[in-house]
Amino acid sequence: MATAADGARRIALITSSFAPHIGGVEEHVAQVARRLAARGDTVEVWTVDRGERPEHPFDDGIAVRYLPTPLPARKALNLARFAVQGPAAWRSWRRAHRDFRPEVLHVHCFGPNGLYALRLHRRFGTPLVVTSHGETLGDDTSIFARSALLRHGLRDALAAASVVTAPSEYVLTDLRDVYGLQAGVVVPNGVDPDVVAAAPPLATPYLLAYGRLGRMKGFDLLLEAFAKVGDAGIPLVIGGDGPEREALIEQARGLHVRFPGRFSAEQVAGAVAGATAVVVPSRSEAFGIVALEAWRGGAPLVMTTRGGAAEFMTDEVDALLVDPEDQDALAAALERVLGDAALRTRLAGAGRARVAEFSWATVAERYAELYP
Repeated sequence: MATAADGARRIALITSSFAPHIGGVEEHVAQVARRLAARGDTVEVWTVDRGERPEHPFDDGIAVRYLPTPLPARKALNLARFAVQGPAAWRSWRRAHRDFRPEVLHVHCFGPNGLYALRLHRRFGTPLVVTSHGETLGDDTSIFARSALLRHGLRDALAAASVVTAPSEYVLTDLRDVYGLQAGVVVPNGVDPDVVAAAPPLATPYLLAYGRLGRMKGFDLLLEAFAKVGDAGIPLVIGGDGPEREALIEQARGLHVRFPGRFSAEQVAGAVAGATAVVVPSRSEAFGIVALEAWRGGAPLVMTTRGGAAEFMTDEVDALLVDPEDQDALAAALERVLGDAALRTRLAGAGRARVAEFSWATVAERYAELYP
């Protein structure tokens, strides 16, 4: 990566969630923070304080601030609580701005974090950059449907931002259609090529899916399709944790399915390396870091069409693209990939050839080019 030299900036990456929580947004922000710091920028991560603060989120000294983000609500009790908590929270955010003196406020995954960043932008004039990770499309809790404050705040932030990015046109189109975005730039996700793989979860072949066990990730759709596969011959492994875990375990009764729990980065690499194929059955997928991890690990990929995947992969070339809501189509895709060794070899080889296009260094460099 090129060195920032005299163009170095002080950048606050303001994210809706961070360590100890694990997910696509958390991974994205952590990797970008490391790469920006490596090019000479001074970086801090500011995130929502959920009461869990690991002692050392980074092993290379990048600071993380866990900041309160209370919001007003219509109920009298909540309004009274915010009257006490709101001013103290705003003081914490102003103190962070005063202490760090950022030159860029870069919001990742707009939520309460984005509302406070927008207020800092208005108070101090610090340039605002907004990166959507598909939160308006793939939020299990439908927070934007329930919160007029967030909807209005997102519209205002998009209008105020120097630049708005997303990992796919799929996400930008929603921001344009619903929230008034006038432009927008695609900055794809990346993948770490150097993760040391742990042992796979099983010593025998298996079909693999993993991620946050929430409705939008579509694991219930995968289980329905897996039940339709005449004789899979191998188990399905679903890695991860989340609000749908117990319901999925109940749904899987009578099927050859394993739930090993949450994977570390090393366990992800090991699980992919041992998989016969990787399946991403999401109802909505802004981009899909899992797809890049499958390509990196040389696993053939069955990927959802519901989202941005078709923008960076080609059906029958580097993945099988299928609508997971079509149970027969998804079951047929599973049968194909499990039963055709030549197809698996072809898909895996094409994916492995593509993965070098998606480095975190490239992602960070693109952000650096876009920063005001």
